[in-house]
Amino acid sequence: MLKSRLTVLILILIFADLLYGQKELKLYEGTAPGSENWTWEEGLSEKNLFNTKVVYNVTDPTITVYLPPKSAANGTAVIIAPGGAFHTLSVQSEGVDVAKWLNSKGIAAFVLKYRVARSFTDDPVKELVDKMNDFETLNKITKPIIPLAMNDGLKAMEYVRFNAESMNIDPQKIGFMGFSAGGTLTMSVLYNAEDNNRPNFVAPIYAYEPAIIGSEIPSEKTPIYIAVAGDDELGMVPYSINIYNKWFKAGQPAELHIYEKGGHGFGMRTQNLPTDTWYEQFGAWLKMHGFMEEPANLSPFQRMTTPNDSLQSVLLDSNKKLEFKIYAPLAEEVSVTGDFPGGFPGINLTKNYLGVSVWSDRK
Repeated sequence: MLKSRLTVLILILIFADLLYGQKELKLYEGTAPGSENWTWEEGLSEKNLFNTKVVYNVTDPTITVYLPPKSAANGTAVIIAPGGAFHTLSVQSEGVDVAKWLNSKGIAAFVLKYRVARSFTDDPVKELVDKMNDFETLNKITKPIIPLAMNDGLKAMEYVRFNAESMNIDPQKIGFMGFSAGGTLTMSVLYNAEDNNRPNFVAPIYAYEPAIIGSEIPSEKTPIYIAVAGDDELGMVPYSINIYNKWFKAGQPAELHIYEKGGHGFGMRTQNLPTDTWYEQFGAWLKMHGFMEEPANLSPFQRMTTPNDSLQSVLLDSNKKLEFKIYAPLAEEVSVTGDFPGGFPGINLTKNYLGVSVWSDRK
């Protein structure tokens, strides 16, 4: 009985660390330089044409910290820049959901909320869609914003590297990734970084290349992972190919994935297309470069679970009753089987990036 309760307690402590350890941190003391006269208030839109949660009118840049359990941390960290044409930030499908997946692999994640152009209504997506009919005008609006956003990204890199040890992060295993405008930001950060804020690897996902600031490829080894859909409505394929070619010609490690379908902004969305699992290929790439190594000597109750895990042993109380929680953020279905009278009923899950399933046969 004691052993059973102890096991559940260990699991609950792990999950509490995962689910409640997030913290939003300001990147600047006081007002962010360059936007001292921005007096508008930040907003959140959950009902919009993008059908996802977006943040807009950001004036106070932050990073939200997502740390895996200390026992599961492998030392790698990734800063995530959501997209939104430097007008909005798709913080869910291109931010939080990515962070949760990275956490499930033992990787620390930081969702960057960077400065964007002002929206004048409570429907920033509609405003943006109207502006996207004229890219020339849109580029004029965003041109003075991108350097500010880039500075926010560089500041985030500085913070994570300076505080790496306290968060169980290897300061030489810090990456930067971004989606669409966030991909533009990712490359701008890399091209303009110095030793204290240069990413060790980058992943621009369907990035908009014309707005990238700078073009000098670092001399330091900097692996790059690029992904885009062939039917991207905004025509991002040539830009992704250009970035890949630059890296390839420079002799830098580079990988490019062009999916036939997926559209623009696929992020962590489910569309029943190969882009639904792009992050698995990204994970394989991280592992190949040594950025996703599993910590050694972990018990089944310490290490991060995966959708294909099997439970090696189960401790029951004296009444043969079982209660457990399992962290499986990628699982569509979890089932438990074992040599136990009556067996264990299956557990059906919907995809949940918080990843917690609870089951008990206690009556």
